[in-house]
Amino acid sequence: MNHEVRDISLAKSGRQKIEWVAANMPMLSALHREFAETKPFAGVKISLSVHLEAKTAYLCEVLAAGGASMSITGSNVLSTQDDVAAALAEAGLRVYAYHGATPEEYRRHLEMTLSHRPNIIIDDGADLVSLIHQSRPELGSEVWGGCEETTTGVVRLKAMEHQGILKFPMVAVNDAKCKHLFDNRYGTGQSVWDSIMRNTNLLIAGKQVVVAGYGWCSKGIAMRAKALGAKVIVTEIDPICAMEAIMDGFVVLPMEEAAPLGDIFISATGNKKVITVEHMLTMKDRAILSNAGHFNVEVDMAGLEEAAVEKREFRNNVMGYRLKNDRWMMVLAEGRLVNIAAADGHPAEVMDLSFAVQVLSALYIKENKGSLENRVIDVSAEIDDRIARRVLGAWGVRIDTLTREQIDYQNSWDI
Repeated sequence: MNHEVRDISLAKSGRQKIEWVAANMPMLSALHREFAETKPFAGVKISLSVHLEAKTAYLCEVLAAGGASMSITGSNVLSTQDDVAAALAEAGLRVYAYHGATPEEYRRHLEMTLSHRPNIIIDDGADLVSLIHQSRPELGSEVWGGCEETTTGVVRLKAMEHQGILKFPMVAVNDAKCKHLFDNRYGTGQSVWDSIMRNTNLLIAGKQVVVAGYGWCSKGIAMRAKALGAKVIVTEIDPICAMEAIMDGFVVLPMEEAAPLGDIFISATGNKKVITVEHMLTMKDRAILSNAGHFNVEVDMAGLEEAAVEKREFRNNVMGYRLKNDRWMMVLAEGRLVNIAAADGHPAEVMDLSFAVQVLSALYIKENKGSLENRVIDVSAEIDDRIARRVLGAWGVRIDTLTREQIDYQNSWDI
């Protein structure tokens, strides 16, 4: 099958979304024009599992313009936008995804995407890579390498590397400067609050916000909460990150002390059971719980489902759970990635940077096939620099250049 989408008749709406983001992604658009002429991915099969919305769709079309044969699925059952998937299918790309897929359907879509027998994998959360290692090991010999989009996926891949089982090289796109310094911080910071505000329609100013973790995503979330007038508490396990949060002006507490104080909770740690039922039992009535980590394990949803004495949908994407103490917990987007599962994800300009890193990293894999070790590889400084300079140019920004005298001064020691 060339596609399995919800409704191909939705393609016109999806195409409008793709055209909108394309007009606001200058780096990808420049690559699209370049690749349409040079065809650097001619004959290359690429399987992709990333949140399937308009910006991802444009990434797929840039790769296809470069000659790649694409096979596409989503990386979260609630983040797939059916009209966007339909638009890609109508354009002739292989697409296997629809919104609200069951776990069995999601697994089938991953397998259908891998049936393409890819040379390059573009992953978000390492689901495709994990499936190859667990169930389709025969495909490993055909994979030249891949690219991983998010922190959680890089963690999984490094665990595989440390165990000595990683079958092919994977580029840690998430760790590129043009990705995590902008996507994780500014993209997550804006899109999380966009989702919370549009789904609750509540005032943020004056609220007590609790942010679990203080990595790059959490930094952006806390920064934007402060700008909206909220009071912010940060919970952390890393003493260095905790010090940084304090110096950025936030209160740092353990979750058990923060739980009774918060009005809105946002977890972005990449770990499980960060917010437990025990924490919830101490929270205010109608506390809002949300997750900005890749997997829906940070808020203990299984424990909450078991502990709740009543469950009721209050608004679209807002499910209430009444506990034995008669207090309601309001969970956004089923505890899934709130900014994508219940909104439109990161702004186009930010994803322009991240997806440009994906494209150039995929090209790096293709150009170096057979010569890379089976490990997690850093994005080269040259790729980061190339993207940053071209984006600044698109923004109309000029920067200084070192003189020869300054270069010689930097490179000398007897000064």
